[in-house]
Amino acid sequence: MSFPKIVAFVPMRHSSERVRGKNYRIFASKPLYHYIVESLLHCPQITQVCIDTDSPVIIEEVSKIFPTVKVLVRPEHLRDGSIPMNDVLLNSVSQVSSDFYIQTHSTNPLLRPETISKAIDLFLNSPDHDSLFTVTRLQTRFYDADGKAINHDPSILLRTQDLPPVFEENSNLYIFSEKVLREKNNRIGYNPLLFEMDRDEAWDIDEEIDFRVAEFLYLNREKKL
Repeated sequence: MSFPKIVAFVPMRHSSERVRGKNYRIFASKPLYHYIVESLLHCPQITQVCIDTDSPVIIEEVSKIFPTVKVLVRPEHLRDGSIPMNDVLLNSVSQVSSDFYIQTHSTNPLLRPETISKAIDLFLNSPDHDSLFTVTRLQTRFYDADGKAINHDPSILLRTQDLPPVFEENSNLYIFSEKVLREKNNRIGYNPLLFEMDRDEAWDIDEEIDFRVAEFLYLNREKKL
């Protein structure tokens, strides 16, 4: 039995609203997007890494730094920040055929190659599941906007570590097929597999404080190696 073809997509816009130029901003010692690309390239199960972007900075640099990475130039009608990621992915899968696809972000610099490989192996050995996405376990007291308890009984003061966990979709990694994406218009399928990650590895950079914290965690991790 041959190993399935797996293509990884890293979508990156040139502009970003909350952290200016974050995708190619220097993080520790290199542009931010280098970290996730290097992690993907170190995963033996991944057949091809593709960057979907409208950034002239990234397009010019990728061919020099990452010659094996395929660049997909994002069309004009998909460049606005309000465009759903699933629409971007539909455009990407139409250009590169594969048995399965991985999608992650340049804003996940702490995601390790071994974590990606572990998620791939788990998914491939879980035939009852049609997709996978990464989550972070949260065990704290949650309330909705009306003050109603979501995951606990306020009259019973359990220790937080004894509360039933709630899992946050952390946007670090998705695995799916073209069939799932086209049928559901979503990278999460009908019966997804939740892949739990450690919180310190799952940091996603949305705001300036996220950039600073992620950089601190990365530098601290490197000191321990």
